[in-house]
Amino acid sequence: MKRIRLAVITVRSALGEIGGAERLYSGLVGALNFDNVEAEEIFLPSDESGFENILGSYLRFHELNLSGFDGVVSTKAPSYMVRHPNHVCYLLHTIRVFYDMFEREFPSPWPELVEQREFIRNVDTLALSRPHTKRIITIGDEVRERLRRYNGLDSGVFYPPISQLNCRFQAGNENYALVVSRLHRWKRVDLVIRAMKHVVSPMRLLIAGTGEDEALYREAARDDGRIHFLGRVSDAEVVDLYSRARVVVFAPLLEDYGLITVEAFQSGKPVITCTDSGTPAQIVRHGETGFVSLPEPVEIAKCLDYLYAHPEEAREMGRKGAETVREIRWDVLRTRLLFELGF
Repeated sequence: MKRIRLAVITVRSALGEIGGAERLYSGLVGALNFDNVEAEEIFLPSDESGFENILGSYLRFHELNLSGFDGVVSTKAPSYMVRHPNHVCYLLHTIRVFYDMFEREFPSPWPELVEQREFIRNVDTLALSRPHTKRIITIGDEVRERLRRYNGLDSGVFYPPISQLNCRFQAGNENYALVVSRLHRWKRVDLVIRAMKHVVSPMRLLIAGTGEDEALYREAARDDGRIHFLGRVSDAEVVDLYSRARVVVFAPLLEDYGLITVEAFQSGKPVITCTDSGTPAQIVRHGETGFVSLPEPVEIAKCLDYLYAHPEEAREMGRKGAETVREIRWDVLRTRLLFELGF
């Protein structure tokens, strides 16, 4: 039987950071290497610090020679600029600052910036359309909706499974809420910190992660002894933190997917998210596997107090959450991608 050679095209941070995207790449390549399929990750760094750097990244992916492969799976922007007759995109996201976050980041954009936004959107639309890309599968509902709204493109959705982190279902139920997140303004950790001012129960808040806005978050929490910043933690520590938490809080703005939700559910923990949090709000079933709260500190605080006062209900929500993510598996995703590639 002829071996099928696949290239998984990925984007790595120019700073060498490792996060959820890099975990996904590893899991995807591992899943595709099965039976008669040989998958190889081909990655390039991408620098989004300026428009000229972004254009350079787009061009480098476009110039990749992938003629030695039978099929290509691209991932996030701008990896889908690659040229290959058998190209499927498993899309993490486009460059969001040119899409749904544009007005938020640039409330008064100058004309050149508007032109840059339109250029990127037009190039993305062409690159993700046939015949350049045979099929788009997105990692979440928010990404699919964004593609439809801004690019006029249809896509399927398949939630990516957990990779590398071996979450364990455990009925730990200590009196802390857990946030695992990059400390960036789009993740809205400050919303959870402000919610703690309205929490009347002895619930603590543990925050695992680092990021650009860490100093601002620490300052916001300075006078609350119940809030603890753990910094960067190891995989083993994250698994342990999940296993002992009462609840996981994940309240980003318009999140593409949010692997945190799936990790929490596989750990048997309920999740509090927000109505405008994107895909997590689609995954969490309000009142069954957690709470989908209004993005207001007082409302999040009510959810935290409720789960503190009802530990058995928190356990039951976590158990139901684990059931909902049971079919998010790498073997199912592999079958889907190989089918779209024609294998």
